[in-house]
Amino acid sequence: MITPILLCGGSGTRLWPLSRKSYPKQFVPLVGEHSLFQQTAMRLNSDDFSAPHILTGSDFRFIVTEQLMEVGIDPGAILIEPEGRNTAPAILAATYAIAQKDPDALMLVASSDHVVPDAEAFRAAVLAGAEAAQNGQIVTFGIRPTYPETGYGYLELQEDPGDFEPRIIALNRFVEKPDHDKAEQMLASGNFLWNAGIFLFSAKTMMAACKEHAPNLLAPVKASVDQGEPDLGFLRFAPEPWSQAEDISIDYAIMERAPNLSVVPFGGEWSDLGSWEAVRRTGEADDNGVVTNGSATAIDCQNVLLRSEDDSQTIVGIGLENIVAVAMPDAVLVADASRSPDVRKAVSELKAKKLKQATMLPRDHRPWGWFESLAIGQRFQVKRIVVHPGAALSLQSHHHRSEHWIVVEGTAKVTVDDKVQLVSENQSVYIPLGAVHRMENPGKVPMVLIEVQTGTYLGEDDIIRYEDIYARG
Repeated sequence: MITPILLCGGSGTRLWPLSRKSYPKQFVPLVGEHSLFQQTAMRLNSDDFSAPHILTGSDFRFIVTEQLMEVGIDPGAILIEPEGRNTAPAILAATYAIAQKDPDALMLVASSDHVVPDAEAFRAAVLAGAEAAQNGQIVTFGIRPTYPETGYGYLELQEDPGDFEPRIIALNRFVEKPDHDKAEQMLASGNFLWNAGIFLFSAKTMMAACKEHAPNLLAPVKASVDQGEPDLGFLRFAPEPWSQAEDISIDYAIMERAPNLSVVPFGGEWSDLGSWEAVRRTGEADDNGVVTNGSATAIDCQNVLLRSEDDSQTIVGIGLENIVAVAMPDAVLVADASRSPDVRKAVSELKAKKLKQATMLPRDHRPWGWFESLAIGQRFQVKRIVVHPGAALSLQSHHHRSEHWIVVEGTAKVTVDDKVQLVSENQSVYIPLGAVHRMENPGKVPMVLIEVQTGTYLGEDDIIRYEDIYARG
């Protein structure tokens, strides 16, 4: 059995405005009906794989469990990083946690935001590397390059992969992201593959590699795992030793130094969706290379991506060439397709201007569901709130605002001080300033209500929590 280790703590700024720090691209259904994270978990859900271990941040821990539940997958463990320290500490922490139970366990480390349409072929490639991994090799996976991509690193193989049947081939060297001319040369040579950043190894092999090539990582990572605390089924790594671990990628820390690396070539489709142009390449294009999503219309366009991410918005492109346009309720991106990797620069500019659109989506996801603001004034705010079946908000009060709740779908169980009542569709309840209150959904379907807030301060930090089933501070 192989244990998948899914990395899903990234912020995905290159696919702004759809992907933001509050809800990054791995949790978004960019291609198909499921999110990229769900597709990754489903791709590795077979008899040859055990339950996945998830590495993520505290903000995403409930999103991870919710999305896995939606596709019927139970996680083996959800490991919470106190802060992002790049891939080397994260992978080593998962390896150490597993090695304590079974040093011979095989682990497959994969990002949770890749697209691999042929799941069966990918699993076959993984299994083709299992014996070598069991025998002490660190196996990586090389993707058949289809164009001279400058945004990927490359793997130089010691022989031509031929028909791309999955088999072990010796790795000659890693190659950094090339310029266009170098990428064209490597594409023509035939023995250079895209580096997918996916690795298969045994726990004891990786622990030995870290001890030899990155010994400075061992002490802080081990201490963080050993001092970690269980929290509602999650394992939170201890923050103080974690902060002492070097912020470094697994490639730089170990892979480029280790002599025991092999490659399995993969000839199927693959993309890390690292830019909007990559999304266009992955989508179903018409004869003119036009890809549309949602309420989008293209007229006389070529090589264009048009996406509307809200049913209430329509986007129309006329006579466009090599353009990416993505419309969100609070932000719109229009860019030359060749400049789509520079979207992260735009995010940095928005952060410098302290605009919330840089990091926050209009829809704010919480463990119990989500909410979005419909209207905001100086002393009022109107929200739509959706609560999952069986979920409950914390028992709380506010210093600066009162609230009026109107249920529009389902039934709410509402606590206001000592009074508990059921509030059905078209009924409402008033929450006076300072009252201790809670909202729950006792039903089997999502409950939707409209909340009208009035007061001198309407920020989300005006919450005093008394009880919370999600153990938030």
